[in-house]
Amino acid sequence: MAILEVNDVNKAFGGLKALNAVNLSVEEGTVHAIIGPNGAGKSTLLNCFVGRLIPDTGSVMFNGKSLLGIKPHEINQTGVARVFQTPEIFTDLSILENVMIPAFAKLDGAFRINAWKTVGSRGEVRDMAEKVLVEVGLHEKRDVISSSLSRGDKRRLEMAMCLVQEPKLLLLDEPTAGMSRADTNNTVDLLQRVGTHITKIVIEHDMHVVFSLADHISVLAQGTVIAGGKPADIKGNPKVQEAYLGGSHA
Repeated sequence: MAILEVNDVNKAFGGLKALNAVNLSVEEGTVHAIIGPNGAGKSTLLNCFVGRLIPDTGSVMFNGKSLLGIKPHEINQTGVARVFQTPEIFTDLSILENVMIPAFAKLDGAFRINAWKTVGSRGEVRDMAEKVLVEVGLHEKRDVISSSLSRGDKRRLEMAMCLVQEPKLLLLDEPTAGMSRADTNNTVDLLQRVGTHITKIVIEHDMHVVFSLADHISVLAQGTVIAGGKPADIKGNPKVQEAYLGGSHA
């Protein structure tokens, strides 16, 4: 069953056609990777999923409902969470406080904290946050101020901030960007281990990461999906090798 359906999506910026008749179907419970060279339209497509951009034509359906014209925070509340290319965390707060903020939002329905609810729900929220921190391997560092974390641990923290919201769909925009090989391998292990029931869409340049994680791969080139299939099929596809794997490494 498809959890996300993209049909005939087009997006242009002036005379530049960023997305051209994109069709995509993401099956529930899978890891779906989107790859392609720089300028292929990957980030533009992802921004259409989270309300940052509205396609010129076409549809984006999540769980049978359109995401078009819905504000980003409302899309988040429907069950779509996003891990950004650069970790977006509250650097002056502790790890635990970072995870408690979206946990409060999950209970309250928006990113605001009702002072009356805070007292009653603080224990529940803390429990939710600590459970997720155990899951991502940051519980022992829960009182550390997040600005001092390594790139890999900042990514783990951002993952925890998403997981505590219990999303149905997790969007990962280059989750290993700027990481050492050791941090990259740790992030792959983390993604394989946590949220196994959550559908994941991964945009990633590192082919080791893609082929380690993906159940299905879609290949974008010049705003168009040129191939799709299981990792083994994509590896041997001559169109893909020409456009991406054997071409300029994005």
